[in-house]
Amino acid sequence: MRHRLTVRVQPKASADRLEGWSEDEAGRPFLKLRVRALPAEGAANTAVEALVAKALGLPKSAVRVVTGGKNRLKSLEIEGPPDLAARISGLAGDDSGKD
Repeated sequence: MRHRLTVRVQPKASADRLEGWSEDEAGRPFLKLRVRALPAEGAANTAVEALVAKALGLPKSAVRVVTGGKNRLKSLEIEGPPDLAARISGLAGDDSGKD
């Protein structure tokens, strides 16, 4: 089953970490995260995929950036079981995420 997750990325951070949930101006939720990678040659996107996969206990190949490749706001597609939606919502200790 495929799930969607919107993230806002801060590249060139001091550590790779999930920051928590926030909302855009229209009230759509997104997960804030930081990665050490530079936003060049897809390095930050690869780091985002690896960080989210690790947080969800999935292989790196189960997570991919599908939109926003060159933007801070990105949409991820995550391949996993139906109960993965609950784990996505629980990322960063909050329950406001969406699949």
